[in-house]
Amino acid sequence: MDLDKPPVRQPPQQPEGCLVVAIRLPVRIVALVLVLPVRMAWDAFVVACRFLNDLLLRPLGRALLWLGRAVVVLPLVGLWRYVVVPLGKALAWLGNVLVVAPLVWCHRYLLTPVGHALLWLYARVLTPAVIGLAAALAWLARYLVVVPARLLYDWFLAPVGRAVTWCVVGVGRLLALLVRGVGWVLYWVARVLFVLPALALWRWFLAPVGRVLALVGREAWDALRHAWRVAGYISLAVGRFLGTLLRWIFVEPVRWVYRSVLTPVGHVVRDVVLRPAAAAARAVGRTVRQSLAAARASVRQARADVRRLLLGEPRRPQPVARREPSGRETRTLDSSTTALTKD
Repeated sequence: MDLDKPPVRQPPQQPEGCLVVAIRLPVRIVALVLVLPVRMAWDAFVVACRFLNDLLLRPLGRALLWLGRAVVVLPLVGLWRYVVVPLGKALAWLGNVLVVAPLVWCHRYLLTPVGHALLWLYARVLTPAVIGLAAALAWLARYLVVVPARLLYDWFLAPVGRAVTWCVVGVGRLLALLVRGVGWVLYWVARVLFVLPALALWRWFLAPVGRVLALVGREAWDALRHAWRVAGYISLAVGRFLGTLLRWIFVEPVRWVYRSVLTPVGHVVRDVVLRPAAAAARAVGRTVRQSLAAARASVRQARADVRRLLLGEPRRPQPVARREPSGRETRTLDSSTTALTKD
């Protein structure tokens, strides 16, 4: 808030007359009675539209958007990228080879020399001929047309035009004087017959009636706005009451049943039935796995015994002498393993 600026003074309100007060209260009551059902229906329609938008239209729009992207956009992008662009490049190269290069060659080696030849012909041959012909025609036009026309204008047309102009100006002034007089007469006749009665009608009848109608219209508009706001508050209160009633009739009983009945029953079923059944299933699975492991071991042992009976004992690898000490023994001076100190 700017403290440097002086506070703006509100203009004093004019005192309202008894006619305004007498019109305002009935109009506002009637407007409230008429507007309240419309406002409640409008609020119900808005709530239904929001509910429909959140549950149906928005998911449907997202699904349609995804479907349009998958069905239309991606195929078009692929068509543009892998068909239209390579085809356009091929057509551009073909047009350059078949059209642009021949036209450039034709312009460079054919049209340009012909143009230079025509330009030299125009500058060296046609221009002097045209200039001489234009000079001859200008001299003939000057002495055959311009000089006689100037003499005709100076000795005949100009005096006749001045005389006609003087006559027209005189007639125009006379007509203007007549029109001015007729206009003055018609002005006073119209003023006396039309303007003064219309002015009196406006001042003593139409203006008061217009003020009354404007007052009624303004009060009706204010009443409608006030009724719309009041109807909004009433509709909000009714909506909250219905929401509270719906919560106490449906939501709270369902919540109480879920919390007080279904949850303990679910816990009992989980502790008494599901957990013992899961433990028994795990024990049975463990027993089955152990039985399968024992059976696999027995099968492997039987297969090894059969192989030993048929093929004999497998040959074991012969130990190889190692130069490096085996195990965790360390090298010493007495037991060297190098080629130079070995016995």
